[in-house]
Amino acid sequence: MTQQGDVFSLSDYSGAMANPSDVSTLRDAPLLDAYSQAVVGAAEAISPSVVKIDVAQPGRSRSGEPRERQGGGSGFVFTPDGLVLTNSHVVHGSTRINVSLSDGQRFPAHIIGDDPATDLAVIRIGMPSNDAPHLVAAPLGDSQRLRVGQLAIAIGNPYGFQYTVTAGVVSALGRSLRSYSGRLIEDVIQTDASLNPGNSGGPLVTADGRVIGVNTATIMGAQGLCFAIGINTAKFVAGRLLRDGRIRRSYIGVEAQTVPLLRRVVRFYDLPRESGVIVASVTNGSPAQKAGLREGDVIIAMDGKPIAGVDDLHRLLTDARVGASSALTVLRHTEKLELKVVPEEVREQ
Repeated sequence: MTQQGDVFSLSDYSGAMANPSDVSTLRDAPLLDAYSQAVVGAAEAISPSVVKIDVAQPGRSRSGEPRERQGGGSGFVFTPDGLVLTNSHVVHGSTRINVSLSDGQRFPAHIIGDDPATDLAVIRIGMPSNDAPHLVAAPLGDSQRLRVGQLAIAIGNPYGFQYTVTAGVVSALGRSLRSYSGRLIEDVIQTDASLNPGNSGGPLVTADGRVIGVNTATIMGAQGLCFAIGINTAKFVAGRLLRDGRIRRSYIGVEAQTVPLLRRVVRFYDLPRESGVIVASVTNGSPAQKAGLREGDVIIAMDGKPIAGVDDLHRLLTDARVGASSALTVLRHTEKLELKVVPEEVREQ
């Protein structure tokens, strides 16, 4: 069947009509190719910086006998002289650390600093100084400039399979995640790039190969819901670990929990929050005891900033408050009081 003028035959389209999906495949081919090129390019750019970390940690056999427990994860080189960023839970408490580079070379490493509260650690590769120039430092991006829907690529060593690449998108920003130390990690990146055991500590990168996060966790039972600590947080933590070997935080010395406030008390004092932190116990000799804080007191503010829960209190107890007098606003029964407290530095166990 033909038409006069611009001549075409129905047979020209018979193949496409027989299999309509072929038309969409042909139409999508350039898009798929662009996506593939972005993932391939990012993986090739960052892979030389990704390392496999093997650790030995103290443990016990079923009979109770001391024995080494083997574990590991991923990490990435962020300075040419051999500094590596990874997760705290990968290397915490380890007695021996070995790092495998992308070219197969294997070197011992040691911990420079470890911060369980943000699940970040810095280790240094113990390699001859003449070999250090061969290390490739990963370029670091800016996690504050991320947008939901942006391409996210995770590289690591899941189940021991080196340099495995998975891709997805940034599915949410500004999440909070509880670290294994109990503190809340803020501004966490949520992604659907698949993570598995062994991916921990590896980089999450953008299409241009810049690191935007440190992969840290998945939620059991939530298909494809994965998290990474923003690289801006990692930069700050790494800087402090390199300078001090630890992150300084302050404490006041109370055991506490979040509780709702009586509605009539909220209305009477015109409080901005309807919950606070009740003091369950006060440590002897602590800043809280020296300030006159008692069991049953409810902390509702610190230096005028509302405290609606334990996490709010943790956020305010930064290193800047170590040794500095702060005003605690508390409710004692129905009376509103202001106490002066001088937080001290936390000594992490």
